[in-house]
Amino acid sequence: MKIIDLTPEYESLYFCCLEDWSDEIKEAGDHKSCWYKKMKEKGLRVKLARTDNGTIGGMIQYLPVEASFAEGRDLYLILCIWVHGHKYGRGNHQKKGMGKALLAAAEEDVKNIGSKGIAAWGLSIPVFMRASWFRRQGYNVIDKNGMFRLLWKPFSAEAIPPAFIKQRKKPELIAGKVNISLFLNGWCPAQNMVHERTKRAMAGFENYITLNEYNTLDKDLQREWGISDAVYIDKKEIRTGPPTSYKKIRKVIERKVKKL
Repeated sequence: MKIIDLTPEYESLYFCCLEDWSDEIKEAGDHKSCWYKKMKEKGLRVKLARTDNGTIGGMIQYLPVEASFAEGRDLYLILCIWVHGHKYGRGNHQKKGMGKALLAAAEEDVKNIGSKGIAAWGLSIPVFMRASWFRRQGYNVIDKNGMFRLLWKPFSAEAIPPAFIKQRKKPELIAGKVNISLFLNGWCPAQNMVHERTKRAMAGFENYITLNEYNTLDKDLQREWGISDAVYIDKKEIRTGPPTSYKKIRKVIERKVKKL
């Protein structure tokens, strides 16, 4: 196994989180590629894990915390580490040390460019991006937000702890309409998928719906709301991870329209 930097030949694979075999991932649209073009100018860094036979089995992406969904300075934030675990496509590469190798490479990289530390978000439940896994790699929890944990590993005594941007408000309702609010950052295909499914599910109901879209690449807007990625139908938040199906979103909208 070798850890390599993202190069143009692998960009399309990176944009779909190594799931080029999946028809479902195509529903995410081109949001990730558009996000990448903007964020690589702000310091986004991506590394891939390549097996001895040339298969890309894992990835890590991290960017300056100033450009992320957290508050902080002079740190990098890991958006995700993903090691392909499906039997389809490139096969299961999990539990072979690939995630640890990717994390170690990212830590060394940000040390070399002068960062004072590195942070990551994790979940308190045993699913993707487990906070417990990061703790075993020497990270400490510095902030909490529901089931989300913000962890960090400082490299300097001068490092300042990061913090989550907490939610400040929810969308307001307009009477007589189904109110749909879409908050999109673009970095995560799963989030992008739900965004696109919701827009498709609105078809035929346009006269009954008020739609508001928010591009949270604008950090001031993100601070205003305290939201990075989310879908609200009226004041109910639709689950975006794992991605809610088009069928379920459509049923929610239909039910809301019938109650008007």
